[in-house]
Parts: sequence; structure tokens; C-alpha cells
Amino acid sequence: MKKSLFTMAALAMLAGCSLAPVYERPAQPVAQAWPAGDAYKGVPAAAADAKPVSQILWREYFADEKLRQVIELALANNRDLRVSVLNIEKAKAQYNIDTAALLPKLSANVNQSASRTPSTMTGTGEAAINRQYSGGLTMASYELDFFGKVRNLSEAGLQTYLGTEEARRAQQITLVSEVANAYMTLIADQQRLKLAQETLKSQQTTYELSQKRFASGVVAGTDMYDAQTSVETARNDAAVYTAQVALDQNALALLVGSAVPENLLPSGDLSEVSQLAAIPAGLPSDLLQSRPDVQEAERSLRAANANIGVARAAFFPSISLTASGGSASRTLSGLFKAGSSTWSFAPQINLPIFDGGVNRANLTIAKADRDISVAQYEKAVQTAFREVADALATRGTLDDRLASQQALVQAAEKSYTINEARYRKGADSYLNALVSQRALYSAQQGLITTRLAKSSNAVSLYKVLGGGWQPELPQPKG
Repeated sequence: MKKSLFTMAALAMLAGCSLAPVYERPAQPVAQAWPAGDAYKGVPAAAADAKPVSQILWREYFADEKLRQVIELALANNRDLRVSVLNIEKAKAQYNIDTAALLPKLSANVNQSASRTPSTMTGTGEAAINRQYSGGLTMASYELDFFGKVRNLSEAGLQTYLGTEEARRAQQITLVSEVANAYMTLIADQQRLKLAQETLKSQQTTYELSQKRFASGVVAGTDMYDAQTSVETARNDAAVYTAQVALDQNALALLVGSAVPENLLPSGDLSEVSQLAAIPAGLPSDLLQSRPDVQEAERSLRAANANIGVARAAFFPSISLTASGGSASRTLSGLFKAGSSTWSFAPQINLPIFDGGVNRANLTIAKADRDISVAQYEKAVQTAFREVADALATRGTLDDRLASQQALVQAAEKSYTINEARYRKGADSYLNALVSQRALYSAQQGLITTRLAKSSNAVSLYKVLGGGWQPELPQPKG
């Protein structure tokens, strides 16, 4: 065993090798194609020349200009995104610290020392003052990186830095989708409020007619009270959605990081604002390159892989160099004269012999961290696959749901029109008109919900497929 260790040490010293394992990306722990079945029948196949979602900028995806401006405000002011950017700066600085260990550290110094000897201790019987001046350059302990310890520390720092950049990308894509969904939810609740107000106005008119007929003895009191229940229901819904619109605006302001200007708040129909570019689903393997959270998990795995090299290097000798050079003199004027030069050179070899198993335990920990990172990477891939599959399943059924809901609204409108007309002509009680009115109101609310679901699904697909702004990574300075 000792012979093999010394052989490895000799080879490493000659080659300046790294003891980190060769990195291999784990096999993709998901299917090679998206699920198929009835839920996915409405999902169109991606064209051969389709633009990957990761290359579709959010400005290209969202057509509404107001929504674009709100997203821009969020990207500039959102505090969570600001923290992500600061984490990048922090990781970048740490990487630069790790990289600096590859180079020797030099420092310049000028020193003076003085001492006084009392007269009782000198041969001349007079007190003596001795001074010494020195100046030069010093190289602090510099470790020769024969076994890749410092380089692997630098590699781990680099992967951590790049991982924070991927985290910032993921945070940005999430923020863009959250702002878009919050904006569209606000529109949907505005439409629900408008529907409740229109229903209240309509039912108020019917209620007033019922009161007149009851006062004239034309109809029974039940018709008037039935009409009143419809009025109060609509009044309650109007109050609920008035509050909900205010809550939606507060939620949007939190995401944006500041109050949204009045001129940027939505005022149109959901179908106008939710015009989004078509996106292809691509293949599951595309997620490895397009999803920043998957790439972040892989960066963590690479860093853990490099840390194994650091732990392995602790088993081998370390060589450190300390050197200094300059000049010394008893007088300041003679500090840099000929013959005053000084130098020192102190190499040190540290050979681990017995550490009570610390190095072995550290290597075990490094390998366990690597295995944990593998599992986390695989979980990130599986989560990404599941999120896309869920979005595709919803996308494949939304058109049928929307068509069915629209047909339901049309049928409910006809039923209510007929029953309302019969009641106004005195041919029927208000009960049938009330039942059909409630069915129509529910169907109209359901249509708003379904339209919102369709728009939210398109935003979710854009997010889970890795869409968004992806600039080139700023390279840290070594």
C-alpha cells in the first residue's frame, strides 16, 4: 500500500496531476420522450426548425406593451432578484480568492530595530545604542501545487460562482412568469368584478319589477324574495372582487418592487393581453441545456467532484516555499550600498504520517457530498420533466375545456333569455328565471377562469421549458 502511494506521488510530481475524478454527467433519469395519451392529443409537434424556448426572449414572448414595461420594472426593482445578483458578486469574489492561491504572494517591507545597552554592561563604560535597518521583498509560504489541491479548490470556486449565475437566471425566469401571471390574474379579477357589477345592475332591475308586481298583487311574495336573493348574491360578489382586485394590485406591487404606475395597470380584456408567442416543447434532453436550475445542480456536482481531488491531495506531501531578499545595514544611509544584500530561502516538505483518520474521513465526506450532488442533480432533472409533462397535459386539454365552457355560456344565455322573457310576460314564476340566471352567472365566471388557466399555462410552459433572457456569463477575473 505504501509503495503504491509513493508511486502515485512520484507520478503526480512529474505530471502536476489533479487527483479529482474525471467528471461524467450522470445518465438522464427520465424517459427520452414526453408522455403520450389522451391528455396530450392537443399538443402540436415541434417543427424541425423551431426556435428553442431558451432562445426566445421574454420581450418576444409577451406581446402586450404594458405588461412588458411592468416586467422591466420588476427586473430592475425586485428585491429577491437583487439578492441573487449580489450572491453572484459574492461567489465571484470567493472564486478570485481561491484563484489567487495559485500565485505566490509578495510583499515589500522596510524595518528598523534599535536597542540600548546600559553603561554597566559595555566594555567602554558608556551606554551604547545599536540600530539596524533592513528592506526588501518577502514571499510568504507558497505551496507548490503538485497534486492539484489548489487548482481543485479554484475549480470548486468557479463552479460555485457559475452556479450562482444559473440561480440568478432561474430567479429571473420565475420572476418574469410570476409577474405575468399576477398581471393576468388582476385582469381576470377585474372581469369578474365587472361581471358581478353588471349582474347586480340587471338583477336590481328585475327585483324592482318584482316589488311592483307584488305590490299590485300580480305575483306572490316568493318571486320578490327570490329576486332579492339574486341581488344580494351579486352585491356580495361585487364586494368580494373589489377587495380581490386591490389584493391583486398589492401582490403585483410586491413582485415589481414598487408601486405600479396607474397607466401600466391593465385595462383591457384578458384575450388581448395574453397574446403569447407559440413555443415548441422540444425533447426532454433539451432541459439539460435550457433549464438553469438543472444547470445549477450540475455546477454543484462539478464542485463536489473537484472537492474529492482536494481531499485526496491531503494524503500526499505538500511543499511550501518561503523566501526573502533585500539589504540590511546598521545605518539608514548604508541600506542599499554594495555588500549590504541579504536573502533567505526556506523550503518546507510536509509528509502526513498519522492524523488519526482525519484525511480518510474528509475523503469519505467529499465522496458522500458528490453522491448527494448526483442525487440532487437527478432530482432536478426529474422535477423539470414532471413540470413540463404537467404543463403539456394541461395544454392538451385546455382547448376542449375552453370550447365546452363557451358552449355552456351560450346555452345558459339562451335559457336565461327565454325564462326571463316568460317571467316578464307573466307566463311563469321567477323561480325558473332565477335558476337559469345563476347557471349563466356561474358559466360566465367559469369561462373567465378557463381563459385565465389557458394564459397561465402558456406562461408556465415558457418557464418550465427554460425560456427567458440568457446573457453570456461574465467571466471572473483570475
